[in-house]
Amino acid sequence: MSIDHGFSGDLSGFSMLELFRMEAQAQARVLTDGLLRSERGQDPATLEAMMRAAHSTKGAAAIVGMEPMVKLAHAMEDVFIAAQQGRLALDAAGVDLLLGAVDLMRQLAALSEAELIDAGPHGGRVEAALAALGALRAGAREAPPVMPLAPIAAQVPVPVPAPVPAASAPAPAPLPAAAPRLEPGNELLTLAGQARLHAGQLRPWIDALQRHKRQQHGMFSALEQLREAIVAGGDPRLLELARVVDERARPLRDGLQRSILEAEHYERQATGVATRLVDEVLELHMCRFGDGLHGLPRMVRDLARSLGKDVRLDVTGADTLVDRAVLVRLEAPLGQLLRNAVDHGMEPAAERAAAGKPPTGTIRLEARHRGGMLSIEVSDDGRGVDPERIRRAAVARRLAAPGFAQALSTPELMEFLFLPGFSLKEDANEISGRGVGLDVVHEAVQARNGTVRVESTPGRGFRTAIVLPVTQSIVRALVVEVLGEAYALPITRAERVLRVPAGAVQTLAGRQYLEVEGVHLGLVAAGRVLELGDATPGAGLAVVVIGGARERYGLVVDEVRGEQSLTVQPLEPVFGKLRDVASCALLDDGAPVLILDVPDMLLSIARLLEAGESLQPVPAGAGARQDGRQAARRILVVDDSLTVREMQRKLLAARGYRVDVALDGVDGWNSVRAGAYDLVITDIDMPRMDGIKLLERIRQDPRLQRLPVMIVSYKDRPEDRARGLEAGADYYLAKGAFHDATLLDAVRDLIGAPLPAEAP
Repeated sequence: MSIDHGFSGDLSGFSMLELFRMEAQAQARVLTDGLLRSERGQDPATLEAMMRAAHSTKGAAAIVGMEPMVKLAHAMEDVFIAAQQGRLALDAAGVDLLLGAVDLMRQLAALSEAELIDAGPHGGRVEAALAALGALRAGAREAPPVMPLAPIAAQVPVPVPAPVPAASAPAPAPLPAAAPRLEPGNELLTLAGQARLHAGQLRPWIDALQRHKRQQHGMFSALEQLREAIVAGGDPRLLELARVVDERARPLRDGLQRSILEAEHYERQATGVATRLVDEVLELHMCRFGDGLHGLPRMVRDLARSLGKDVRLDVTGADTLVDRAVLVRLEAPLGQLLRNAVDHGMEPAAERAAAGKPPTGTIRLEARHRGGMLSIEVSDDGRGVDPERIRRAAVARRLAAPGFAQALSTPELMEFLFLPGFSLKEDANEISGRGVGLDVVHEAVQARNGTVRVESTPGRGFRTAIVLPVTQSIVRALVVEVLGEAYALPITRAERVLRVPAGAVQTLAGRQYLEVEGVHLGLVAAGRVLELGDATPGAGLAVVVIGGARERYGLVVDEVRGEQSLTVQPLEPVFGKLRDVASCALLDDGAPVLILDVPDMLLSIARLLEAGESLQPVPAGAGARQDGRQAARRILVVDDSLTVREMQRKLLAARGYRVDVALDGVDGWNSVRAGAYDLVITDIDMPRMDGIKLLERIRQDPRLQRLPVMIVSYKDRPEDRARGLEAGADYYLAKGAFHDATLLDAVRDLIGAPLPAEAP
């Protein structure tokens, strides 16, 4: 069930049916908005949001036993998946049919408990809708059956959003990866943080007064020596002048001391009040962890019964305090983990008895504070996951070569479970097997600057450990300096900080590394990752270790300033998703700082290393082929316009790049999978598959997700640019502002200059 879709207050007083109605209404709004946008253009992100909305509605309907709604949502989900796979294009007739199905879902949600089983007066229309949706999924294009609907407002006793005027089309629903909006509560926290910052800025002023006091003391000491000399000389006129100076200087000395004491007192009060204000605002953001668990024990029980299993959920740490925003974002991951545990992990009673286990399976959900972080564990005593099954599945899905897969350790194999679309189930059902699994958990936790890891003992159980900040409003960060600029990394993303002499750096195959506890740690300069330039190496290196089991690097910075608690401020939406940047904040001294997006940086680092980048120039001859020649950089140009395609090909080829062309998105997708390219340049509007869909597929492919992609399009509105960058484009170039030098400069920035060894 959804934790919060615009409803506030304690939900514990609501019945399961009332909670389901709230959930169905919220998901119906997502589906309606998405279908209206799909009629104007099929967008992968919108299809994904609608598929997940139908998936969530299906699960919620299963909990309250509304079988007709389960079937209807399941059929809609099948349609969206077919559209995602490119097997179905949603035309106007298809959108009409789906909108009618959404309206029917709303009416089903309004039924009484007595009418839930057979859908009451809507039973015949449900069957007609299922048949029409099945025909649509199969590719039928005939007109859908007419399903007359009564006014929704008269049938659904739950809040209905006001109609959107025709002049203002509904904005796309925000996705988890989108930049957070500055809500009133966050604005209050920002103001409280600024008050604490301003109070802290009194300290430098007080320190300046103390320096002035010391200078004044030196002046008075000199005056005293002068007075003693005058007394020794005995000149009456000079004695009178010395007395006057002493009388006039005494108030200055006493007044400065009083001012310093008053300033220090005011600074202590202002800092205390500002700190209390921040704490109070943060407390407004906090709630009990248990407040987000309404319905989960019942969901586990009912889902298990529907599968012929006996499972209970034990919750520990329900009183643990957590940010409401964090708890809302945890709803989907926790629900997915529990569904996986029941469907994948738990054995039927007979199988458990044969294994010497109690007939009732147990899932444990535990939350607690540990080291200033929120730690959540979901564990079960089910069958667990056999690493060999993961190994076979990885090979079967061509995610790893057989020889490579055989060499992987158990923790490395577990990482495959987080890949999009990866599932160990051979057949999909209404609960799982569609690839909507641990990747949802991984993405949601990473978006909150957290970490997630899994471990399993075959036959004994499965365990998922999540660690993330207690609040997203304040982040504990490691502040570093790169080429004179301050940057911050969430402390949960920094594994450790090393200070090593430059002589400890070793070079292997043109790449530099350190040997840390017997393991090679690859090094890369932060200035190059952030595209700021090269720093001058010194006698020692400051290294921040980032990454995880699969990708672990040493980020070389100029200086490590230390840790600070930063009040997070989201970036303006007009910027879209900036590469390597998550958000911004103000340091204790008032200076602005960018908070880095470490998962994004790991991709950038991998690209640099693949291109042969290191802290210093690669030694001559490193990376060269055995015959002494270097491979030219290969570029794939994807555009349905012959003129544009040939113009780009000739321009790039004349500069020494090897260029292949593709006629549209499908042709480009086939080419990029078959060839080894350094860069893809694609248009957006193309037949069969547009550039955004091509980009989405590239980013979802584990072998290709680091491949640089440039969009060259006639669309130059800010929202079009933001859409392309949010989809994962590395560069967005408008054809309206296009000229030769612009394209060449952009290509050179992304993959470097062409290698002259094979220039034509």
